[in-house]
Amino acid sequence: MKRKPIIAVAVAIVAALAGLWVYRQAARTDQLPYRFATVERMDLESAVSATGSLSAVTTVQVGTQVSGRIVAIYADYNDAVKKGQLIARIDPVLQEQAVRDAEAGLERAQAELAQAQREYERSRQLFERKVLTEIEFENAQYALALAQANVKSARVTLDRARQNLEYTSIYAPIDGVVVERNVDVGQTVAASLQAPQLFLIANDLERMQILASVDESDIGFIREGQLARFTVQAYPDETFTGRVKQVRLQSTTTENVVSYTVVVDVENPAGKLLPGMTATVEFLTASAHDVLTVPNAALRFRPTEQMLAQLRAQRGANGAAAPGAQGNGSRQGAPPPGAAGSMMGSSGPPNGAAFRAGGQRPENTAVLWYVDEKNRLGTIPVRVGITDGQRTEVSGPGLKEGMRVIIGVTQSQSTSAGGSPFQQRPPGGFRPGPPGGF
Repeated sequence: MKRKPIIAVAVAIVAALAGLWVYRQAARTDQLPYRFATVERMDLESAVSATGSLSAVTTVQVGTQVSGRIVAIYADYNDAVKKGQLIARIDPVLQEQAVRDAEAGLERAQAELAQAQREYERSRQLFERKVLTEIEFENAQYALALAQANVKSARVTLDRARQNLEYTSIYAPIDGVVVERNVDVGQTVAASLQAPQLFLIANDLERMQILASVDESDIGFIREGQLARFTVQAYPDETFTGRVKQVRLQSTTTENVVSYTVVVDVENPAGKLLPGMTATVEFLTASAHDVLTVPNAALRFRPTEQMLAQLRAQRGANGAAAPGAQGNGSRQGAPPPGAAGSMMGSSGPPNGAAFRAGGQRPENTAVLWYVDEKNRLGTIPVRVGITDGQRTEVSGPGLKEGMRVIIGVTQSQSTSAGGSPFQQRPPGGFRPGPPGGF
């Protein structure tokens, strides 16, 4: 019976010693002059970001072909209209007068035609009896033909006047919703140069589109049928989806930046999305499931001269073998000064403009730096996959979930390595990146 308390005390002592050892190890690690990040396993998506505006798929500008004063408006903002529905009327007085004038002109031309017809008949009879000369008979024929042409012209003028009178009534050309109304009762519109816009009608707001402007450096990742996600400021916590319908070939240049317009089809059954809303769009270019990832800062990290010297010293102490990755047992020689930088600069992704969200460069390689349980520096060569702009997919022998990799050095070590950390550049031409991303 007395053995149980003894066992309990022994277990408590062992647990306390283990906790003390773990605490000391953590404290020792925290005292290291490095900033660390953890290798995490997660799903990753690569995307290209762009902005655009929402609009109806089909919109029609309703104008007028005649000038005049607006005397009535039968449709307002947000009204649903049917094709052929009367939505506005222009004062028809001037057009009615033009119709009456054209009718009088037609009657005059018809009277002249009748007179020319009678003159022609008399001239023909006299010409057959050799009373009129041939020239006089031809003049009668000419007068008859001219009168017939005048009648045709008068009919055309009358038809035009009647058509213009019909144009004083403005009808909806399609079924839809009135998005804009640009006139009021009493306003005078002039159609002498171009048809003024009276209304803007959207055909169907349950189907909309986004016209997104995509930079030329990212347009190669966009293709028809591609999934797109977007948000609008009106609903910041809600994500909408759509599909790429078209990548327009026409480019636009703004401040020496070339961009292309991408059309995204969007379903809007609830009517939440409104024309003119600004959309922030993400085009999904690639995805990876259950992969190891590290912050991009770990891939951008460049070792200091002090770290390279320490790695060379460890390699010398261990003979020709360099410290390998945890548990992989492979030989990984310590890189000479600048070797890691050149390796990542030539084929690794985080190198200036070549590394951007949405880009996936096959056969990329990089080097991750870490500290083992004995506080010794080590390197792991990895292959780089897709990135979401913050974290990047990595794979390689010896890489494990939960491993802590170096993403930067503290200011004290940077200063001890020689000069201010803001004045000295490590080998490879890059400063250690901030934790968590660019």
